[in-house]
Amino acid sequence: MQMVQTPLHIAAGLYRVEIVKYLLDWSGPGKVELEATNVYGETPLHVAAKNGCSEIVKLLLDYGAYIEARTNNRMTSLHLAVGYALRSGDNSTVKTLSDYNADTFARDDEGLIPFDYLPVGMQDHGLTNLLNQNVYQNVDQINQNTTGYSWTKYQNVEQDSSGNYTTDSSGIKGKMDEFENELSKIVGLHDLKLQLRKWAKGMLLDEKRQAMGIDLGPRKPPHMAFLGNPGTGKTTVARILGKLLQSVGVLSSDTVTEVQRTDLVAEYIGQTGPKTRKKIEEAMGGTLFVDEAYRLAPVQRAGDHVDLGVEALEEIMSVMEDGGLVVIFAGYTEPMKRVFSSNEGFRRRVTHLFQFDDFTCKDLAEMLMLKMTKKNEKSRLNGFKLHPSCTYDAVLEVIERSSTEKLRNKLNGGLVDHMLNNARENLDSRLSFDSKGDELLTITLNDLEAGLHLLSQRVTVD
Repeated sequence: MQMVQTPLHIAAGLYRVEIVKYLLDWSGPGKVELEATNVYGETPLHVAAKNGCSEIVKLLLDYGAYIEARTNNRMTSLHLAVGYALRSGDNSTVKTLSDYNADTFARDDEGLIPFDYLPVGMQDHGLTNLLNQNVYQNVDQINQNTTGYSWTKYQNVEQDSSGNYTTDSSGIKGKMDEFENELSKIVGLHDLKLQLRKWAKGMLLDEKRQAMGIDLGPRKPPHMAFLGNPGTGKTTVARILGKLLQSVGVLSSDTVTEVQRTDLVAEYIGQTGPKTRKKIEEAMGGTLFVDEAYRLAPVQRAGDHVDLGVEALEEIMSVMEDGGLVVIFAGYTEPMKRVFSSNEGFRRRVTHLFQFDDFTCKDLAEMLMLKMTKKNEKSRLNGFKLHPSCTYDAVLEVIERSSTEKLRNKLNGGLVDHMLNNARENLDSRLSFDSKGDELLTITLNDLEAGLHLLSQRVTVD
């Protein structure tokens, strides 16, 4: 049964003991529902626990309230009571729940148990000891009778040299470590990484604050704009952020749906809206990545008809405040300013702007070395290797000498892919059918230089 708020919720949250007793003893028409939930999935026991109403917690439990009931974000009354204790310094509600043997190992939707809410190095030994005491009770119950218990939920419990039980706080910290690990795989972009780390840390800390019972207000979808030249890793970063947003509950999927103007804009009037909505529906639950988004708002001259791209942009804008979808607009920095000004609600909805700088020669050399040492089976270069003369310094010198800044800024990471593919073509052209062994698979420094020269001839830089 889900209601906005019952009288029992209100009385429990306001610590009105006499009213709670009156309602629990009510013998008139109707029935008082102990497990009625509000819009947050909270029962009266949850409301009492998060407000530190320990006497009412005891009263509700004595009348049969379910101590392990879960809120919408999977928190138990003990999670909420710990949050209240940290804010107020009053541990009485935690003690009451511990006395009633609340499950210390219950995990919320972040994978955190109540013990994980305690700050590292916390000096409040009273709260720490209360939770430890409850750990001992749970472990003792397992030893006495394992029926009804799952050993897997205790797998992160360890015992230190003093015999005290500790837990592996792998929830939020683990997610940040995973995010850092994904970022470490990206070459360069140092300033962007600092910006992304700051943003991700804020997202994760907000999750911890919410888990403590702090109402941070409605969470707006973190729509973004990625600004910079092609080949700077915008799609890769979008995929990494998609995983993070799923892990913190903003999205239900880490899928990134990539679209361009041709995927959204139809040939005839009246068809663009349905075509765009279809792509939006495909992306629901995950991320919609709109590449070259400035093409949806082309330069308009006097007398021109309104471009159909504007209709596609407005269709996307119409769903951006509904939740369930994060939109990332990507494109060159200057043309993207047209998108900012083409729709007055754009800046209000797109709250995070990330600048992707061009890769330096050092970045490109490092990228090339990594691509040749960490190939996968789908790579066209799988099985091939660099000649020992192709050291990082030697490759860096080739890139600096044989490419212009304009070419590097036009292609960025794409320069490395084209350079390597062309180097393989040069290898094939200089080999004979009598070649054998490593000779067939070894790319030399001359091959790399020839591959870059060929690229310079093929690509026109305006």
